[in-house]
Amino acid sequence: MQFFLKKQVVTGLVCMVIGLSGVTCPVGMAQTLPEVPIVLPTENDALFRGGGPEFYMKTYRPPRPNERPDWTGGQYGFVRNVRHTSEGVIYSRFHEGIDIRPLQRSSRGEPLDEVSTIADGQVVHVNNVEGRSNYGLYVVVEHWWGDSPYYSLYAHLKSTSVEVGENVEQGAVIGIMGYSGRGVNRDRAHLHLEINLMLSEAFNYWYDDHLGKTAPNYHKLYNGLNLVGIDVAGLYLELRKNPDLTIPEFLKQMPPSFEVIIPAGPTLPDMLWRYPWLCDELKDWAPEYGPPIELGSSWKIIFDASGLPLSFEPSDEVVDEPKLKVLEKSVVPYQYLTNGLVRGRGNDYSLSRSGLRRIDLISRSIADLHNVEWE
Repeated sequence: MQFFLKKQVVTGLVCMVIGLSGVTCPVGMAQTLPEVPIVLPTENDALFRGGGPEFYMKTYRPPRPNERPDWTGGQYGFVRNVRHTSEGVIYSRFHEGIDIRPLQRSSRGEPLDEVSTIADGQVVHVNNVEGRSNYGLYVVVEHWWGDSPYYSLYAHLKSTSVEVGENVEQGAVIGIMGYSGRGVNRDRAHLHLEINLMLSEAFNYWYDDHLGKTAPNYHKLYNGLNLVGIDVAGLYLELRKNPDLTIPEFLKQMPPSFEVIIPAGPTLPDMLWRYPWLCDELKDWAPEYGPPIELGSSWKIIFDASGLPLSFEPSDEVVDEPKLKVLEKSVVPYQYLTNGLVRGRGNDYSLSRSGLRRIDLISRSIADLHNVEWE
């Protein structure tokens, strides 16, 4: 199956789509950088001295034998909701970012730390209504590294000091640390930081199809359901050892958890327009040229345990619906090990409702969304 983008829609296709969806497009489409130039967003740099309770904000859970300290709930990964199983203690709730504790408080215990952007970028979303998100007040900044966009998210702010569309330099103050959002009181005031990939620019349509009747989507493309976080603390530490490390190289270190084969549509899945490095066959491809390769009948998508896509592989296997394979069998219910995306245990497993929804979101195509002509 081979596709060619018609000449009249090649130039500026990605910028056209980005403009329609509200995502910014830099001059010349992308800015190639040799590295990921990030700094910490507050003056708390204890991460580089071992992290621990000096860096991470604790969660409220009573200490029990054989369980991790409460501050580990502020780390990235499966660090919350303790469960005792036949295989031992597991932590079933995934935390998509890191919670950085304050260094400064007023006499009343109010956090005073300024929050600044981790790199140059453009502000693409500001939520100034606390009740509209579990993140409370939060800001999203878009960065272009290695020809792809990434999104830093700063949550639980007391106040914000930037506006959508504003270009910010690394270290620019964007707000003050706070304790807005569900489950965060003054004692646990912290900055929740994420570095994300975007799943789909068709998210608003997907949301209307699946969740539109439950609550308004106040955050459009920058809803947390459409942003998948990477191991931000791990990235900081790896960059200290290798400043030239790229995010694609970093993600190749992540262990795979499960794979899903989906039918191939007439165009590329939307995510590959932004992150073509997820597919080896597209490593020399640029979005403005259109897909230059013969594609298979399906895509095999490899996910880590959190549901972050690690790779896309063209496949000749013919499938009519998503086909799941768990890569490491377990007697522990898979819902505890896969961020709720897979259910069952052992050899009996299937995609959960949320898993099927994520596959539907990832399957959507940017070209289909805007009726791009193909021949």
